[in-house]
Amino acid sequence: MTGLLVVLACAGALYLLAHPRVAPGIKVVTLTAPPVAGVIWLLSEVLDEPFAAAVVAAVFAVVLVALNGLLGHPRLPLWTKLTVFATVPVAALAWLMVVTADDTAKDPGEDPCSMYYGGVGVSQAFPPQAYCLYDSGDRHHLATDAQFVFWACFATSVLLLSFGLWQVVRDPKTFVRQFRPERRESPERPPPRRI
Repeated sequence: MTGLLVVLACAGALYLLAHPRVAPGIKVVTLTAPPVAGVIWLLSEVLDEPFAAAVVAAVFAVVLVALNGLLGHPRLPLWTKLTVFATVPVAALAWLMVVTADDTAKDPGEDPCSMYYGGVGVSQAFPPQAYCLYDSGDRHHLATDAQFVFWACFATSVLLLSFGLWQVVRDPKTFVRQFRPERRESPERPPPRRI
């Protein structure tokens, strides 16, 4: 049943992206809000972190404005604008890989630090970091490749979104235009000939 719902959600998202009369701003909100709402719900209800949930909501509001400004930027090529749709999910996945690399949720002795290195696993949410800590104070860093991918995608995303935010600050109508459906102009009819 869950697989069917995922397939239906993907089909709906593709239809929404392809539909020409839906405003680009509405498309962006519809495609980005559900995962962020899931993260906010997870932080507030499951992990009991209401402050972190509020921070995520505030950051999402700023990112949403910046993303709509980026899409409305008149001089940036399309591939540059769409790059942010790849770098943000990749950065999120790399972050998840880093912060779960120590597997501290597993039973003691089954996590990689205890099994292979004889230490205690430590992870940090931001900046994302995971390492094994030994009694001597030495550290063995885990998931360094994922950490590099996170920082590369994070820097790219911040740079692109800052262009979008600058565009909205310079021309606030850019943001408003993203929520108006594109009007297709009908071809003008030639004036009737007089005989």
